[in-house]
Amino acid sequence: MALADRIVALRRDPHSDEVLACGGDPEAHSILQRTGFVPVVRLHEAYHRLPTGLDRDEEIRMATRAVTRLRTVRYHVDCDTDFDTESTEPHHMPLGAQVASLAAGIRASTATDDVAEILTELTATHDDILAALNEVLTASADFYQGLGRPADIYVATRLRSLAYDSLGLVRSSLQATRSDLADRHEPHPLRRECANEVEPDESEASAVCACPPPGPVPAVSSPPPVASAVARHR
Repeated sequence: MALADRIVALRRDPHSDEVLACGGDPEAHSILQRTGFVPVVRLHEAYHRLPTGLDRDEEIRMATRAVTRLRTVRYHVDCDTDFDTESTEPHHMPLGAQVASLAAGIRASTATDDVAEILTELTATHDDILAALNEVLTASADFYQGLGRPADIYVATRLRSLAYDSLGLVRSSLQATRSDLADRHEPHPLRRECANEVEPDESEASAVCACPPPGPVPAVSSPPPVASAVARHR
């Protein structure tokens, strides 16, 4: 990672009087957004700003907390005196990172049963991740439904479409994929468990295991069986 990606400038713009945060990598951007900042993406620039309508004390409080959170995970923050602080706070793994850890488990899996078990967390009936996401979208739609502005009902309708149509397609595809893998009980032909052991005749002194380099991914000449399974679930 470039050193510049670990630097964030958080200052009040002298022209607009807005509190702006510039620079940083995706993790820094996530921290800013979780502290209340709004992302702004333009053709030639991207930055974060505080929401409109805040009084000055609230702007200072939110900006100072952003500095605290960024410095806690070792970002260099160049900020106004009003926002400067030496305080820290505990840093917890966000929910999205916990879900992303499932992808790390799939990348490390060596058998179909392993991946089927992980995908169950996304597709199990009632309390899986996708069901929870459906609840979030539906609750957001219900919230918009009663806000009262003319466009709010259209936002609510779009959110419900995402919940029932787009998310429904994702669910059916993943359920079919999980079911296919659960029935196969096969080791992955290009992966194997690593014992972190080096053969006694290994010529490379830096070797940490005896695993061969990854082989080429075989070309797929016809649709895999899961494709027909997905079609049946639509």
